[in-house]
Amino acid sequence: MNSQAPTPGLDALLQNARRRSGLTQEQLAGLSTVSVRAIRDLEQGRVQHPRKETLRLLAGAMRLSDARRIELELAVDAHSVGRVFQDSYGAELAAPPTPLRPLVGRVPELEALTFRLSTEHERLLTLVGLPGVGKSRLAQEATLRIHARDQVPVLWVPMDRPAESADTAARSPQSTMVGWVRSLVRDGEKYDELAAVIGSKPTLIVLDGHDASPVVGPPVLNLLRSCERLKILITSRRPVQPPGGRLLPLAPLPVPVPAVPAGTLPGDSLVTDRPAVELMLSYVSHMRPDVLPTDALTTTMADICHALDGIPQALEAAASWLLLYSPEQLLDVARTTPLVLVDGVTPADPASGATLGDQLSAVVTGLNPHATALLDTLAALPEPWTVDDAARAAGTALAETARDVHALLLRGLIRQHPSEPGGPVGFTVLNLVRELLGARRVGADEINEGNDINEAVEALAF
Repeated sequence: MNSQAPTPGLDALLQNARRRSGLTQEQLAGLSTVSVRAIRDLEQGRVQHPRKETLRLLAGAMRLSDARRIELELAVDAHSVGRVFQDSYGAELAAPPTPLRPLVGRVPELEALTFRLSTEHERLLTLVGLPGVGKSRLAQEATLRIHARDQVPVLWVPMDRPAESADTAARSPQSTMVGWVRSLVRDGEKYDELAAVIGSKPTLIVLDGHDASPVVGPPVLNLLRSCERLKILITSRRPVQPPGGRLLPLAPLPVPVPAVPAGTLPGDSLVTDRPAVELMLSYVSHMRPDVLPTDALTTTMADICHALDGIPQALEAAASWLLLYSPEQLLDVARTTPLVLVDGVTPADPASGATLGDQLSAVVTGLNPHATALLDTLAALPEPWTVDDAARAAGTALAETARDVHALLLRGLIRQHPSEPGGPVGFTVLNLVRELLGARRVGADEINEGNDINEAVEALAF
């Protein structure tokens, strides 16, 4: 059963707009030169199709924004959406979603992404990384900057969610255009509508959570060619570079070296330049405001951050377990069975899709046998290891190993290890990836053992 509330008609929209403006019908009539009787008939639904000039006068008198005025026009004629957008399309009609929390860390990444979205030469960017690493949050912050600073319309399209109903889209300017973009990406439709509205106007389209293949098809590339000031930003788990595009890998937050003795440094210095620890402590303060941020607690949380690889969503999930465990108990679980913590103790909303644990597992199980074998080899090396170490352990040529390691870096399954100035670059396999590989081997061994038992039973039967 569809329980969605009906979209307000012209009568309700006009009445609500007048009341928000603090005007009576008589006052609105005096400011707009539209008669009181005409306003009363509109608000009571007796007139469904007023002249456009009447709506223009009323909107001007109430000082409505472009978005509110367009709502009135679309309530009269939903089929005029294309013409209405061409007349009024701008930053006010299209804004990125407002984040609910401040962005912690990510200063270099935010500056780099904002710069690339601001330059004329970068028009197709893909922000790639593991689930839960913060791709959407970083994209939100960068697009909010550009939207506010340059007044660029931002069409934010959640590709991993179902489309809104056609009835809702017909009355909401932004959701209508978001639906057009989704139709273009998935089915190659609505090209003419989008090209006509965007034209030569600067526009940024964000395809958030776009993991389908192909990432960008011919209709989207054609839109980029015909709208010379259009840019597209994609967030994805798949490191696939579109034609003419650029990949921007997003690694987890930097993590501190574990097991720093507590109390050896002032408390502030244990957090400075450690965004993962700062983020984790903010989660702790929300879940357990009674726990004081001592040096001992900060060191414990730093070690938990290391065990969970500095993945923001995993840190938030782990903090929820503080309702059950002490910080020291939580660290013990993080060191021994970190996968237990990544989905949190709070029941997940089924509508939000797969859990973080399932998403991370899907990334690892989706690897081809060659990449899986290499990861297993790398996980057994003393850390940090170099590309030369990997080539020797895998028994492959250095150039081939370098390409394979680069591919794993783009997927976010390994990360660079802080190295001495002038020294070789070292790498480590993420702890959660190591655990997932171990769970995969155990599952494969159990399947093989079951097959052996079945073969033995079949042999005895003969």
